[in-house]
Amino acid sequence: MVSIISFRNINKLAVPAIISGIAEPILSATDTAIVGNISIHGTESLAAVGIVGTFLSMLIWILAQTRSAISAIISQYLGAGKLEEVKTLPAQAIVFNVGLSIVILLTTVPFIREIFIVLKAKGVVLDYCISYYSIRVWGFPLTLFTFAIFGIFRGLQNTFWPMVVALIGVASNIILDILLVYGIEGLIHPMNLEGAAWASLISQAFMAVISFILLLKKTTVSLRLKRPWHPEMNRFLIMSGNLFIRSLALNATLILAVREATSLGTNYVAAHTIAMQLWLFFAFFIDGYGSAGNILGGKLLGAKDYKNLVVMAKKVNLYGIIVACILGGFSLMFPEQLGLIFTKDPDVLLIFKSFFFLVVIVLPINALAFVGDGIFKGLGETGFLRNVLVGSTLFGFIPALFLSVEYDLKIHGIWIAITVWMLIRGLALVAKFRNKYFRLAKT
Repeated sequence: MVSIISFRNINKLAVPAIISGIAEPILSATDTAIVGNISIHGTESLAAVGIVGTFLSMLIWILAQTRSAISAIISQYLGAGKLEEVKTLPAQAIVFNVGLSIVILLTTVPFIREIFIVLKAKGVVLDYCISYYSIRVWGFPLTLFTFAIFGIFRGLQNTFWPMVVALIGVASNIILDILLVYGIEGLIHPMNLEGAAWASLISQAFMAVISFILLLKKTTVSLRLKRPWHPEMNRFLIMSGNLFIRSLALNATLILAVREATSLGTNYVAAHTIAMQLWLFFAFFIDGYGSAGNILGGKLLGAKDYKNLVVMAKKVNLYGIIVACILGGFSLMFPEQLGLIFTKDPDVLLIFKSFFFLVVIVLPINALAFVGDGIFKGLGETGFLRNVLVGSTLFGFIPALFLSVEYDLKIHGIWIAITVWMLIRGLALVAKFRNKYFRLAKT
């Protein structure tokens, strides 16, 4: 059992997980970079992508939490040597998840304008939000289906095939973005912002189809729906419900942040959009070690191997912090170059460079939170994760944001509030793991 927590094995899981994990932020970042450089209304398009991206990420993250529940249950059964007993669960879980996503999709589409007015979009930015969202939203169930299959692969200790799917999705999105946004003279008419939306939607469809084929070809898991209701579906729903509430709190933070940035003006929300795209990229990059912790944590818990569970947790946290420091150091050296990827607007870049250091210096703290989240999901500790996220939002982020508005700290205040939020999350997870699992490792 010791070999599964070796440096080689952890990175064998983590590196492909990093690549597959950053697929979604890269898809969004590609849209952001491409439309931010449109010659006409580029800044307004950039702002619209940021606002819509935040709302869509909220929907995806809320329902994609079932991926972690599926992964945790499968990995725990694998560790206990009882994988055959859970073979009918994945199909039931995926049908439930995708069905719920379709219901939510159909209930948001009639209220697109009202949703983005609440997020303080107006004028040209509001019009762009509506046209962009009206296309991209149909990829929502496709993404959730793909993520659920990723969860099955991860439960089976396999992050390689999700990586392959993610690379295909990213490559197709970049190619389609260039073709559809800018067009090809005499062949494809430039579609501007709507072209970026279609590029993302088509790429999501590619990923869903390829994921389905790989699941059938590379595993023994069947997606044929069978009765009766699997006994673990109750635990799956409880875990998913806890993570659902957790994601509501998480996305309340992101939406309040983008809403406050929007109220400051178009240039501010454009700069905030760039910072948030990079923040999400860093988060998903570091979360590769969280995924390794999720996968191995579930298996070690199923085997009741608490000593190696503690050793594994120390290792993946250390690796996550090292990666965070590398990313942070690189970013501090090239802030202007990173901003120029997304926009050439000097006013937006000036605002971005003024606060970007706040995004970067907190990355090691973020690593504790992101990796800890992954470990606790694998352990099935979703109730505690729910409480930490809700508590850090209500008693950390919101009061800090209120004070930043009170003292007119503008965009700096928003990111100070996010820093407070992440600090509370990271420290709470470390304290809980030490108090519970260090004690179990000594028995």
